[in-house]
Amino acid sequence: MRLSDLRGRAVAVWGTGREGRAAVTAVAGHGPASLVVVEDSGNFLSTPWEGELAAAAPLVTGPEGFDRLAAADVVIRSPGVPQTHPWVIELRRRGVPITQGTALWMAEHAERTVGVTGSKGKSTTSSLISHLLTAVGRPNAYGGNIGVPLLDLPDAELYVLELSSYQCSDLTDSPRVAVVTSLFPEHLDAHGGEREYYRDKLNLLAHEPETIVLNGLDARLAAEVGDRPAIRAGLPESVHVAPGPVDEPYVYARTQPLFPRSVFPLVGRHNAGNLCVALAVLAALGVDLTARREELAEAAGTFRGLPHRLAEIADPSGLTFVDDTLATSPYSTMHAIDAYAGRTLTVIVGGTDRGLDYAPLRDFLAGNPATVIGIPDSGSRIVAALRGLPGVRTEVAEDLAGAVRLARKLTPTDGVVLLSPAAPSYGRYRNFEHRSEAYIEAIRATQE
Repeated sequence: MRLSDLRGRAVAVWGTGREGRAAVTAVAGHGPASLVVVEDSGNFLSTPWEGELAAAAPLVTGPEGFDRLAAADVVIRSPGVPQTHPWVIELRRRGVPITQGTALWMAEHAERTVGVTGSKGKSTTSSLISHLLTAVGRPNAYGGNIGVPLLDLPDAELYVLELSSYQCSDLTDSPRVAVVTSLFPEHLDAHGGEREYYRDKLNLLAHEPETIVLNGLDARLAAEVGDRPAIRAGLPESVHVAPGPVDEPYVYARTQPLFPRSVFPLVGRHNAGNLCVALAVLAALGVDLTARREELAEAAGTFRGLPHRLAEIADPSGLTFVDDTLATSPYSTMHAIDAYAGRTLTVIVGGTDRGLDYAPLRDFLAGNPATVIGIPDSGSRIVAALRGLPGVRTEVAEDLAGAVRLARKLTPTDGVVLLSPAAPSYGRYRNFEHRSEAYIEAIRATQE
């Protein structure tokens, strides 16, 4: 379905955030027979609906909202409306077509688009692809799940998009290059279960993309995709990391050495994998990696990690404090711990308790000694799941500031204190940025 298909039809936009606003503006320009915006959440008044937006689409709230959705020819839902919402379930039962602004946009721009998703790594990889393309003279527009609705993107020859599972779920067109960085259970409450989450995530690949690029080292992703033709980055057949000509890890394009892995400043095996995926995408777009290796090495060296992802914070004590507050699942925390393998490590965990299973984290820590400090709300449950592991010390603190004070006492001066919560921030904090600010303030407040 394209925006032009909405001409003369009754359209209801569900959600008044950035995605909803972009959808109303875009749809209004295509002559719908009627257009309303529906908001069912309790905090809709925090985003005033007025001026040109209100003139284009009156706001409907409360129980009447469902009636307006059900009466529409097409419903455009914001990504934040979960698949498990009772209204979504009932609308689908009634046969009401539901789409998203992302799907409408993709129907018109798929052939010029690189779309990146993944349970972890999609933000870093998509921004790295955009960065590297720019460095080799391939201008592009970057958007998607980074706060820029697709319907607000300017016209461009090439797009690089970060796409969430929510955005992928309603696609009926795949991008020219469809990229998946990793796959593990996440956001299950919004999708209805693990199988449903994988289905929605991998819908990015379901509509005949020209090229699929995968992280070939992700076993769960490999099992879900099967033997479908794809470029599998990380394996010898594609871009991968292996011992180099001067006895250090090198990035290779098949058998051709490109540059040392150490050129890329982001730590961890998962970030090496993100780099391999990004370079494999460039190759799929026709960039000669071997001929451009010097430019690519320089560009990789200037790339900076995204905020709140393994961001190191200087401290006069000699400790390395690390802000990884965006790690909201046990799998993300496992990647962070792996990035500091060989260092004496204290990990601060805990946040909004979504009832996640922390058995995978326990299994991982069985071979990775560490001190783990739990903070509210889920911290006590996480450390309870870890108690008794050889080499793993568990403690509980009353809050994040208390955890930092305790970490200073328990961690030797050459060690690492890692905030990688394995849980979201909401409840105790406004958002992840607020939790990060509290962590930095606690570090400063406890300096001697």
